[in-house]
Amino acid sequence: MLLIDEQGRVLLFQGQDPSNPSDIYWCPVGGGIEHGESPEDAARREVKEETGLSDFDLGSRVWNRRDEYSFNGKNYRVNETWFLSHVRYFEVDTTALFGLEHVSFVQYRWWSQNELDQTTELMTPRNLAPLLRDLILNGAPEVPLELG
Repeated sequence: MLLIDEQGRVLLFQGQDPSNPSDIYWCPVGGGIEHGESPEDAARREVKEETGLSDFDLGSRVWNRRDEYSFNGKNYRVNETWFLSHVRYFEVDTTALFGLEHVSFVQYRWWSQNELDQTTELMTPRNLAPLLRDLILNGAPEVPLELG
């Protein structure tokens, strides 16, 4: 879920793999779909759990991505659905984080496009800066982009 504030900044969480503390990355809000949930319902739930924000417009579905990764000693193969939501800046409330999220989420911050363009830190997806720049300049695509 891409949460973009009125200054064009995106909210990202810094994550860390508990089984490999040197594996540090930045990622947008998101997580798994629970049994019986739609991608839209999962996105709303994850935003509320991870940020405390509950009153927002879900926005457009902008990307689909297939990914494989290892986290906390387990291998995952996922199909991701990404939404773009324009929100007013808000103070993030992480009190609803639970389980591994307490250990794996190190910090959060709002990133400007310029900061994304200049950083050498690992982003998820890796090409987040140019993908986000395209969304900000051109708006949501009519059909979600397939990122791979």
